[in-house]
Amino acid sequence: MKYVTPEQKRKFYDSKEWKQLREERKKIDNYECQECKRNGRVTIDTNEYSESAKRKKIQLVVDHIKELEDHPELALEIDNLETSCVRCHNVKHGRVFERNVNKWEHDERW
Repeated sequence: MKYVTPEQKRKFYDSKEWKQLREERKKIDNYECQECKRNGRVTIDTNEYSESAKRKKIQLVVDHIKELEDHPELALEIDNLETSCVRCHNVKHGRVFERNVNKWEHDERW
């Protein structure tokens, strides 16, 4: 099976098999972000509730170490999965933008 289109990925991530495996991986990883752990930090699931979304805030995700699109044969291999906090997951996928960056820092001053 290939996981290229958003529909193919959504079908996979909505599957019973994925949801069970995802929970098993979180349990193995003690509900802690493994990247934070490697860097001496602890990030856990706090069960906070989001009023705006009307659901529990997602703080931990289960990520494919070798990407789903590139290695579909490893999609349901537990050893290819890792628990990650949302921040580390976004950093890995290039979706984090630095805050408090002075965009004028290197401009000429006059």
